[in-house]
Formats: sequence, structure tokens, C-alpha cells
Amino acid sequence: MKRIGVLALQGAVREHVQMLESLGCEAVLVKQANDLEQLDGLVLPGGESTTMRKLLNRYELLEPIRTVAKQGLPMFGTCAGLILLAKELVDYESHLAVMDVVVARNSYGRQVDSFEVKLDIPEIGAAIPAVFIRAPHIVSVGEGVEVLAEHDGKIVLAKDDHLLGCSFHPELTSDARILEYFVSSMV
Repeated sequence: MKRIGVLALQGAVREHVQMLESLGCEAVLVKQANDLEQLDGLVLPGGESTTMRKLLNRYELLEPIRTVAKQGLPMFGTCAGLILLAKELVDYESHLAVMDVVVARNSYGRQVDSFEVKLDIPEIGAAIPAVFIRAPHIVSVGEGVEVLAEHDGKIVLAKDDHLLGCSFHPELTSDARILEYFVSSMV
């Protein structure tokens, strides 16, 4: 059984925990640095990235998470989690800066502009529901980063070795294929 942490400071924590458990994983709430020990992977959920950054600083989690990312711990960031992972942000200071992507925050508009579409992702499957809420998008990727999905010409899902980031919220649907892809990609 894989032991997957979910950063539990703010955001869609419960939804990720439920989906991980439905896949047969042990979900561990990560609220302090010692919660990172003996994990097979870590999910950085959607939420509000500025608030998450403040909480990462308050609970002294920024450097420990950065360290385990650099050591190769598989991580999956959804929406705000992608923003946290990005090496560079457009017009904003980066956070963890471990995934070789440049991300633009809130590029799909405000809360009222939220929407859901179906994406065909060759690596994962067809007609995957994707919920976009004040979503970012990936402006560019570094060498070796694999683009897995685009929507309206914008990159919305990419993989950088052991790091997976998406603009949308797969955990807000009943379709677990993206999270299953993340779990199955762990060595």
C-alpha cells in the first residue's frame, strides 16, 4: 500500500484524501515537517496559493518540502499546488521552485469564470473531466518536461520527472484517472 501525503494546510484536502483512499492508498495529512517522513508521494492540493505560502512559512514546511522534492519524492500539484511547485511565476515570486515550468496565476479569470471541460489526455485517457476554478496555466516548460494536456492552446498538465502539475481540480470530480496516473508512476 502506497503512503501518500496530502499537504493539509488549506484547500481541497478532504477530496484528495478520499480519492487516494478509493485507490487503495494510505493518505497521510501533512501539517508539519516530520509528517513528510516515509512517504511514497505528496499531493499539493488546490486552494489559495498566497495563503498556502504564508502557512508553509508559519509551519516551517517550505524548505522541508523543497528538500524532499529535490531528493526525488514524487509530488502532484493541482491548481494552487502547481503554482507552489513552479520554478517561476509570471509577475510573482516563486514558492518551492522545483518544477521546471513557468506559470501564470489566475489566467482563466475570476471565481465567476469557473468552468468544467472534458480533456483527452493520451497518456491517461479520453473525456477526463477537468474543473477550472481561478485556474493558472503553464506558460512554458523547461527541457525534458513533458506536456500532457492543453486546453484552448494553454498547457494545463505537465510532468517534470517525478513532479506532476495541473491547472485544474481532478479531485472535484468522481474520475480518479489523473490521481491514479500519479500513484502508478511512483517507483
